[in-house]
Amino acid sequence: MSERFYLGRGAASGVPPGEGPRYELSADRLTTHAVVIGMTGSGKTGLVVDLLEEASLAGVPAVVIDPKGDLANRLLVFPGFPPQAFAPFTGGEKAPEAAEKWGRGTAEWGIEDAAVQRLAQAPVRVFTPGALPRPVNLLERFAAPAPGNPQEAASQALADAAGLLMLAGVEGDAATSPEGLLLIQVLMEAWTKGQSPSLEDLVRWVLNPPFERIGVLDLDTVIPPKDRTGLAMRLNALLASPALAAWKEGPALDVGAFLAPGGGQTIFTLAHLSEAERLFFLGILLSELAAWTRKQPGSDGLRALVVFDEVFGYFPPHPKNPPTKAPLLTLLKQARAFGVGVVMATQNPVDLDYKGLTNAGLWFLGRLQTDPDRERVAEGLGQVAGGAGAAELLASLPPRTFVVHDVKADAPVLIQTRHCISYLAGPLTPPQLERILGPVP
Repeated sequence: MSERFYLGRGAASGVPPGEGPRYELSADRLTTHAVVIGMTGSGKTGLVVDLLEEASLAGVPAVVIDPKGDLANRLLVFPGFPPQAFAPFTGGEKAPEAAEKWGRGTAEWGIEDAAVQRLAQAPVRVFTPGALPRPVNLLERFAAPAPGNPQEAASQALADAAGLLMLAGVEGDAATSPEGLLLIQVLMEAWTKGQSPSLEDLVRWVLNPPFERIGVLDLDTVIPPKDRTGLAMRLNALLASPALAAWKEGPALDVGAFLAPGGGQTIFTLAHLSEAERLFFLGILLSELAAWTRKQPGSDGLRALVVFDEVFGYFPPHPKNPPTKAPLLTLLKQARAFGVGVVMATQNPVDLDYKGLTNAGLWFLGRLQTDPDRERVAEGLGQVAGGAGAAELLASLPPRTFVVHDVKADAPVLIQTRHCISYLAGPLTPPQLERILGPVP
């Protein structure tokens, strides 16, 4: 029987907050994917944290992409709500007030002390790619995908090449530019031989490729030796740059371990990265998530979650095509068959690919400030069953109130989200994370 995620209570005029009928979502409904949309102050982050808490209590592993640093708040679970635990995140004088508010809030929403204790003991790991205190090693090896699936290998090679070119400051579409085509073929050639090349290997092979043609054209016609040398110099600069040394430190990216049963929640917080560095990392991470998903046996139940907060800019409409878009679209189209649910959240709906988002069966819609935002959401909802009725409810919603549109339900419902167990301190700074996580192992 599917677990039930307690996300809040029904909201209606005249009903005090927290006293409406309990709203619970079957965990397996998340295999059809979910979209959370709401402006700043709508309670979007709280709803995403509620989903993560319920998944953790149910033992569902999750990979969490956290561009702003808000979702690392999942580390801040304080059984008994002692004021001293809140002090590092509130300032000492406000700690008693925060502790009292969190203790009272969880009690009013019917959250038992045992659930708080269980959540505090549930495994949560946080990585800070490209920086201390918890780097991830992405430049040592570009791991070969599982053999026997050329399409998967080509997709991963494209994502890896696109990320590297962006990190190196090389402009152009990796799928069509000479530099991108060269890198893709170098990676495919290495993987065909069963090798997982390092960045040093790629620099050498870009200078002296182990092939003479790209497609039907001679190598020198597609990318002359002078241009290959220029690309090799840019890639070599990545190796030599002290600022990028952290990309070669820490454990390797191991999606299989993160999403194994009992693997807990793995949060990648990216607030410290430049936009190019984020796209480099996310292109590789999402491609590996898509590849891992396709290796799983089919399932109707929820096996794992991929949660992407603030997806704005990483899933844009045509013709924009960042290295994050193709693997995200693959996950939305294919992951449900393998029991993997995708949750994407944004406060800026205008620049999202709504044709892709129509693959989501659950929409959580909070307050939207502008007419263009509401019109864009209504346009997207109009393409899914029963969506028009949900769009009519968006004009004025109070904070922490969401329209829930489920394509399998008869009508949309209004809910007020429950109080989070995790303390919502806002984006955590690197010193705060270092204090919580301790020294690098």
